[in-house]
Amino acid sequence: MGPLAEHERERLSYKDYCRWTDDGRWELIDGVEYDMSPAPSRIHQKLSGELFVSIYNALKDKQCDVYAAPFDVRLSDYAEASDEEIFTVVQPDIVVVCNESKLDERGCLGAPDLIIEILSPYTAAKDLKIKRDLYEKYGVGEYWLVHPTDKTIMVYCLRQDKEYAKAEIYSGKDILESKVIEGLKITLIDLFGVPPEPASSKH
Repeated sequence: MGPLAEHERERLSYKDYCRWTDDGRWELIDGVEYDMSPAPSRIHQKLSGELFVSIYNALKDKQCDVYAAPFDVRLSDYAEASDEEIFTVVQPDIVVVCNESKLDERGCLGAPDLIIEILSPYTAAKDLKIKRDLYEKYGVGEYWLVHPTDKTIMVYCLRQDKEYAKAEIYSGKDILESKVIEGLKITLIDLFGVPPEPASSKH
C-alpha cells in the first residue's frame, strides 16, 4: 500500500513511511508526503554520478562517507527519536556524513555535513524553498543546489547563529571549495564542460 489518499491524510511518521510497499519514491517533510516521480533525467543522473565520484575521491583519507540517492536521511528534533517521533525523511541526491554515529543500516539519523540537490522542473520549488528551510532548521552545514540548465551551483553555508548565509553562486570557470569538508573542491568546467565563448559583436 502506498501513501494515504487525500481524504485520509494525517501527519505521517517514519513508521508509516516504512510500511509503504509501492514502487514509487517518496519523501516526508513535517509529516506530509511528497511524490518524487518521474525518474530523474539523463543529465541529472550524469551530474549526480560525476559529483559522487569527485567527492568519493576527495574523501578517501577522511573520516567521512558519501552516499547517493536513494538514501534515507531522517531529521528530528531528538537525537534518539523513535520511528513514531520522526516526521521528516528525505532522499537528497548526494549526502556527506562525517559523524559515524549518525549512520545505521537504514541511512542517516540526524543532519549530514553536506547535502546536494540537483534541480529538475519537478523538484525546483521544493528544493529552493522547502528543503532550504528544512536543512537550515536541522543544521545541515552546507547545502548545494546544482542547476543543470544554467550550469551553476548555489551554495548555502550555516553560520554560527545557525542560519544560512546568503547563497554564493559558482559558474563558468569557478572552483567551488567546500567550507565544511576540508579539501573538497569541484571545478565547474570539469563538471559542466567548457562554457561557450561570448559571441563577438560586429561593427
